[in-house]
Amino acid sequence: MFERVGRAAGAVLAAALLLASRPPADRAPDDPAGRAMGGQQAAAHRVEQLRVKVLKTLPHDPQAFTQGLEMADATLYESTGLSGASSVRAGPPGKPPAVRVALSAPLFGEGITVLGRTLWQLTWRNRTAIERDAKTLAELRRVPYADDGWGVCLQRARHRLVTSDGSSRLTFRDSGTLAKTGEVAVAEEGRPVTELNELECVGAAVYANVLPTDRIVRIDPATGAVTASIDASGLLRDDERVPGSMLNGIAAVSGTDQFLITGKFWPRMFRVALVPA
Repeated sequence: MFERVGRAAGAVLAAALLLASRPPADRAPDDPAGRAMGGQQAAAHRVEQLRVKVLKTLPHDPQAFTQGLEMADATLYESTGLSGASSVRAGPPGKPPAVRVALSAPLFGEGITVLGRTLWQLTWRNRTAIERDAKTLAELRRVPYADDGWGVCLQRARHRLVTSDGSSRLTFRDSGTLAKTGEVAVAEEGRPVTELNELECVGAAVYANVLPTDRIVRIDPATGAVTASIDASGLLRDDERVPGSMLNGIAAVSGTDQFLITGKFWPRMFRVALVPA
């Protein structure tokens, strides 16, 4: 949809759409007692300060408005946004996707997560989630989704999805129906962390991009406490940034402690390790 040069107007519109997606106010968790306990634990938890160390640089489609990124075995899945330009893609990291499916307007693609043979793709404000075949990306069904769709990841040990909506809240959902099963407020040293965007579940932890910054946080979903703040700044040169480009996309590399990270309209993707800041 966008050319690398001369697409500033479309990118600015995309940025405006993102800013407009901020929910009006954070809603409190259903359980006041649980919220109070979580807040106390979040306030008391030491936040580890980390940064990304680049191990490898890979090409990335600079026209991709990245909304979701996930690795499953050797396949990289990516969901992109913007009405009329949204897609879901799959293939080897750093290479053109082997499979790509477009979303027709007005669907605005958002987060994505793989559940073995299938995957879920959220949409922003279309009140719809799409289940797909993980191999062909063919649409299998659509499920009503009452909230704004932002990030999503699968906690395999708990057999549940974790989703974000741009607030300071993570919502837990049934992996088959997307019905809500709980939620937690996220705080860093007692202060709410808002604009939680793309998510990645790794073991018991949840990693979240914080829009519109170059920061990723690691969250304990049991309490909502931020346990690590990760500085991912300085990855792009100034001449590689365009209006609307920002960090968004984190995928754990299976069998390692490394991640692939990229952003909206970024021409590069980075394989990184997390090291002390």
